[in-house]
Amino acid sequence: MFGFSEEQVSEFGVTVGLTLFIGYMLFIIYDLARKSKAGKLGTFVLFFVLAFGMLGFIAKAIIQKVLGL
Repeated sequence: MFGFSEEQVSEFGVTVGLTLFIGYMLFIIYDLARKSKAGKLGTFVLFFVLAFGMLGFIAKAIIQKVLGL
């Protein structure tokens, strides 16, 4: 497709798609904290706990770049 291999298109889609999805999830967490009037500590806890899983995806991408996989 447009001179790109299936692997390149797939990698781009996963990287960009999941990045946008993570951004949207962060917005949802922020909105949840705002609507529930969680305060500073509650907002921090929401972001820390709910966004902790996203850290794994980000760490995986960084480790792959560093190791050249």
